[in-house]
Amino acid sequence: MASAQGHILLVDDEPQLVRVLTPVLATVGYDVSVAATGNQALSQLAQEGYDAVILDLGLPDLDGKAVIEAIRSWSDVPILVLSARDIEQEKIAALDLGADDFVNKPFAVGELLARLRATLRGRERRFSSRTRFKAGDLEIDFAARLVSVQGEDVRLTPREYDLLRALARHAGRVVTHRQLIAAVWGPEAEVDAQFVRVLVGQVRQKLEQNPGDPRILLTEPGLGYRLIPEDDALN
Repeated sequence: MASAQGHILLVDDEPQLVRVLTPVLATVGYDVSVAATGNQALSQLAQEGYDAVILDLGLPDLDGKAVIEAIRSWSDVPILVLSARDIEQEKIAALDLGADDFVNKPFAVGELLARLRATLRGRERRFSSRTRFKAGDLEIDFAARLVSVQGEDVRLTPREYDLLRALARHAGRVVTHRQLIAAVWGPEAEVDAQFVRVLVGQVRQKLEQNPGDPRILLTEPGLGYRLIPEDDALN
């Protein structure tokens, strides 16, 4: 029987990390299954339902990105990537292939658990018919396409709104430049990432109390942007 927190598939071939992480996840209420290879992970996913996958990119048989691509061909289970690869393009590729978020090795357990909670909240949001979003003073009414800060209406251009909507739908997780380009300009658009940066700057001017020190719409250097999730937003 799955726990209240959910059933997690941990995919990693480092015995020491598995020995440490499995009881930590169990202590906070998750059921944990382990796979040491990419092929084993795909087999287990095909046989049993999981609420999230924690996936190391460096596996002995398959590249982690290939595992993400295979999973995304038939499942939208949330994927949190563990990466010891300090290469931005690797992380961008994993996110563009469908990973929901990433944590760099070595990592603090608290950060991993927080990212996992945010990833699972994103899953709940995807499967709900939710029409409103609230993060601190920011509120979005998706049905009416209305945005407000501290109860005051904020006028956004269509592209500014589309950018904010994409970030809100994935709140708490990294959204890459490519994903934002697809959401705002269309999946086939050939748009330079600089246009995304400019658009983000415009949105910050309208939403943030101090656009030079953003607290809601954060930059993930070299990767993209992350909107603070509701539970972690400004008080």
